[in-house]
Amino acid sequence: MSDLHVFVVEDNPLIRANLMSALKDLVDARILAFAESEPQAIDWLSQHKGGWDLAIVDLFLKKGNGVGIVRWTCGRLKHQKVAVLTNYATPAVREECLREGADAVFDKSTELDQFFDFCRRLDSTG
Repeated sequence: MSDLHVFVVEDNPLIRANLMSALKDLVDARILAFAESEPQAIDWLSQHKGGWDLAIVDLFLKKGNGVGIVRWTCGRLKHQKVAVLTNYATPAVREECLREGADAVFDKSTELDQFFDFCRRLDSTG
């Protein structure tokens, strides 16, 4: 199994640390970098266009929002996926994120098993 190269956009330090640890342990992911805001995320993504497999994006950030990041990733390479991981996965939010280009949307509090299954499927196809 090859490493899944992951970029994390999450502004809560505790959630981010736990998420990155779980990704390493459960998915054998390699965390490339993280960002806490929309401008930081877009800056990193613009400098590493082909260098990541999965971007995990929270919606509510210190500056900007995750929808802007999802929108910015449109036109990414075919193997690159974007997953929104949020506490606000309402039907309307899910629809907006998918319309803007997200590959999947998961609720942090109720859909972590599905989220990690999604990540494992990506890793096994790499």
